This record gives sequence, C-alpha cells and structure tokens, in this order.
Amino acid sequence: MMLKKIARTMAYIGSIITGFYLFASAPGFHKREKWQHLTGWDYAHRGLHDNEHGIPENSMAAFQRAVDKGYGIELDVHLTADNQLVVFHDDTLTRMCGINKKISGFLYSYLQQLRLLGTGEGIPLFKDVLALVDGKVPLIIELKVDGSNQNLLCPLVWQLLSGYKGSYCIESFHPFVLQWFKRHQPQVVRGQLSCNFFKENPHCDIVLFLMSNLMTNFFTHPDFIAYKYLDLKNPAVIYNRKLFRIMTVVWTIPGKPTYDRFKGKVDAMIFEGFEP
Repeated sequence: MMLKKIARTMAYIGSIITGFYLFASAPGFHKREKWQHLTGWDYAHRGLHDNEHGIPENSMAAFQRAVDKGYGIELDVHLTADNQLVVFHDDTLTRMCGINKKISGFLYSYLQQLRLLGTGEGIPLFKDVLALVDGKVPLIIELKVDGSNQNLLCPLVWQLLSGYKGSYCIESFHPFVLQWFKRHQPQVVRGQLSCNFFKENPHCDIVLFLMSNLMTNFFTHPDFIAYKYLDLKNPAVIYNRKLFRIMTVVWTIPGKPTYDRFKGKVDAMIFEGFEP
C-alpha cells in the first residue's frame, strides 16, 4: 500500500514537471508567412569574412562581399558607452583588437580608431551597415545585451530598423530582447537563440537549463528558434519543431558536407568558413 502511494505521488509530481516543461517551452502558434520571406537564403556568419585575406568578421568588407555574392548576412549589434550601435560580436575587444576591455565601456570616437585583426577594417556603425546592404539581401540581426541594457538597446535598434526597407529579423540569447519586441513592435520577426550550454559548461545552473530547453518561450513567443546544429536533438527543439512547426535556423554550419546534410530539413542556415 505504501509503495503504491509513493508511486502515485511520484507519477503526479512527474506529470506536473512534464506539464510545466511543455508549457514553458511552447512558442505559441504563428503564421509561417510572417517569416517566409527570410527562408530560402543562406546567411553568412558575421558577413562573408576571410581573415587570411584581410576581410575580418563583422567588417564592411565582409558585408560587401556577402552582398556581392548574394548571401544573407548574420551580424551582431552592441551598444557603446555613448549609446552608439556598433556591429561587433564579442563582449570584449581582446580577440579582434588586442585590448582586454569591454566594448561597452568605450565611446565610439575611440572605437572607430581601432582596426580589426590588424587589417584596414574598423568597427562599423550599425546604421552604416544598413546603408551598405540597403535591402539587397536579408539580415539576421543578433542583439547583444550587456548587463540589463536591453531597454535602451532595443529602442535604439528599432529607431534605425523602422526606416529600413529591406528584409530582416532580430534574434538574441537574451529573452528580454524578444519580450521587448513582442510588447512594443510585435510585427518584427524575432528569434530565440540557444544551444545545449551544458556541453561546453557542465555544471548545475538553472538559468542555463532554462535557456537550453527554450523555457522562456511561454512569455516571449518567438517566431523562430536559432539553435546550434550539433544540438538539434534537444527534446525542446524537437517539441517546438514537430508540434508547433516553428521556423528553425541552425548555426554555425562549418562545411559543405554538414550543409548538404541539413539542406531542406531546416528553414535557414548560418554558415562560416566556406561557400555553399
């Protein structure tokens, strides 16, 4: 009798946990046509860069090369100390500029003097990248939150995008970015970036667990998920794709064999280090 009671209790708890998991990771139903104009493209990761030939990532040269070859572009946007929007991936300047300090701590007047990986290319302003692309190819724009600056970052990004005529979407690892656009500009296509964080950082962390399993979807309602291609067997990803048929972007495809394996199985691919 006692064992049966324990078993029923465990089953009850298990059903509650399962129900919460399914509720939290559900993106809601979306009209696929909202995202349709962004499918059918391959997106060059941080532009079509080639470090060996002096075309660094997230540079004007890399973006021009992607436009010239007809690839969509994935890029990253940070906010500077004087509230300028710059296109740059890392939180710090260490890898690209040799300065071990956060990019958010500098005025743009200083940043524009720096060179990327010793080339002639500098850190571009987001508005200049938009002017260069000018709607010729679609953009996947990742917003990089520093601390809790999303309520400043998002409106400034929207100020520029509101007048942009080309195709684009926004994405972020930070769910509050998606929440801001859902609340203030719901017509903007928004995507939740994620991966299995525990592969690279195996420890007990509730935030990483929630992010890995897309458990902020219930309040951000993303239009698509952008998930690391190596981690697509995550149950939450399968659940989102099979039940809700959510648009899926995979990152970052490293070569033609992997590209061919996913072609036709996802809605868009972000690639790097080769040309499809």
